[in-house]
Amino acid sequence: MLAEIEAEETDAGLTAARQGVERLCLAAREVRPIATMFRYVVSPEGKIVPDLGHDLPGRGAWVTATRAALEKAIRENAFARAFRGKGSAAHDLPELVEVLLEKSVLEALSLANKAGQVVAGFTRVEAALAAGNIAVLVHASEAAADGVRKLDAAAHAAAALDRPRPAQVNFFRGEQLDLALGRSNVVHAALPVHPASAGFHARCQRLEHWRKGGPAGEAAASDARVN
Repeated sequence: MLAEIEAEETDAGLTAARQGVERLCLAAREVRPIATMFRYVVSPEGKIVPDLGHDLPGRGAWVTATRAALEKAIRENAFARAFRGKGSAAHDLPELVEVLLEKSVLEALSLANKAGQVVAGFTRVEAALAAGNIAVLVHASEAAADGVRKLDAAAHAAAALDRPRPAQVNFFRGEQLDLALGRSNVVHAALPVHPASAGFHARCQRLEHWRKGGPAGEAAASDARVN
């Protein structure tokens, strides 16, 4: 039985990775859906690198898509075992994954903005909430509590009229929002119901799950793949 598990610790390569449905999580030692996991490969320099888009060649090993699960896999030398000692996982690999996930979320926000699906500024966001049809409400992490409270009240009032209550995102700094939206002093923003907004929110959920998932890496509720 152990031999069977060890034989499945890596996929057979990129084609197999794209065709697979389930893989063994190196941290939990359980077979789980690949939609809830991240793939890792060995770079030409012999380093373990994340393949979040499932587009890097070579054999890949899989870990449930949480920071805690990746830290557990590194701590237990699971990558060295899976790749037969041919790759080493740097201590800052979790930080690299987090940077890539944040970049993915902000790129999705930028794309939604280019599609005309973002309004920014307290007054415009308040008006958009009153009009309804807002899917995601974004606050800069340093936004003043009073402004957040007023917009939250507007969202609650919209929900009372049987309009969808928007999801809230508040883990990006204003400067990050500025860069993503190509404007200055962004504190509040809103995205209407739209496929671009859904894509942005899904990536937000993936990032949040990465940060808050359980120690063995409980399965994520949304697709963990980053395109």
